[in-house]
Amino acid sequence: MNKKIELQVGNNIRKLREKNGRTQEYLAEQLQLNGCDITRSAVAKIEVGQRHLYPDEIILIKKILNVSYEEIFSISE
Repeated sequence: MNKKIELQVGNNIRKLREKNGRTQEYLAEQLQLNGCDITRSAVAKIEVGQRHLYPDEIILIKKILNVSYEEIFSISE
């Protein structure tokens, strides 16, 4: 795994979450309601690149935050 990419994707998720005025707790709760076994602490780790994302989590984060995959995976060179 490329640590730089994981950090960038996590940072993108944090920025998108904050732009939507949502907390880590809210995102974790919404993911849980949609079947993901995730805590607020795990969301925090994702945002700082310390935890891998699973495909179902990515799909749901996109839906919950109403963003595009391009916004989530935008990587600055």
